[in-house]
Amino acid sequence: MNLNIRRTWSIVEDKNEHAGRKVTVPVRKVAVIAVLENPYASTAVEDLTPLIEASVGLGEMMGKMALQALGAYKVQSYGKGALVGLHGEIEHASALVTTAYANPIRDAIGGAKAWISSMVKVSSPGAQIDIPMNHKDEVYVRSHYDGMTLTLQDTPMPDELAIIFCLASAGRIGARVGGLTHEEVLKRDAKA
Repeated sequence: MNLNIRRTWSIVEDKNEHAGRKVTVPVRKVAVIAVLENPYASTAVEDLTPLIEASVGLGEMMGKMALQALGAYKVQSYGKGALVGLHGEIEHASALVTTAYANPIRDAIGGAKAWISSMVKVSSPGAQIDIPMNHKDEVYVRSHYDGMTLTLQDTPMPDELAIIFCLASAGRIGARVGGLTHEEVLKRDAKA
């Protein structure tokens, strides 16, 4: 199946300060979005394998977009999600954000071990979505439980799917709730 990608965009946020706490290196958050025609809009389809298979190429493309938006920053956390237009169903988007889609992005960012938090919902154009994020190698790194809230103007139209992948270069500024740290994960993985 060839996916008809109608538009793409990248959102980049560099955060230097939060709640009076400044950092010397900004925390970069990136969201890459691909809006595509839903080939199954207004139809009932049981086998979604063609979407899962097509998602591999989508992941490869979005991995390249993510690397470009990240620039010199390295990824520490990530999350994924999708918005489904009103003529589609959640399963259409879910088929496009499985491991088949995510693995090419993992490869593009230099590997990752942890499962990827996700959120998928049906919405009208301009709806808001919160993409949850967690550490890329260890889900129990509390400082990296975060997310991005996105509002995509004019998206998704009733026959569209908006596929979203978010990445961050560090955890929350001022995180102090304890638990495993990014540095501890790096040391553990270096020993393995």
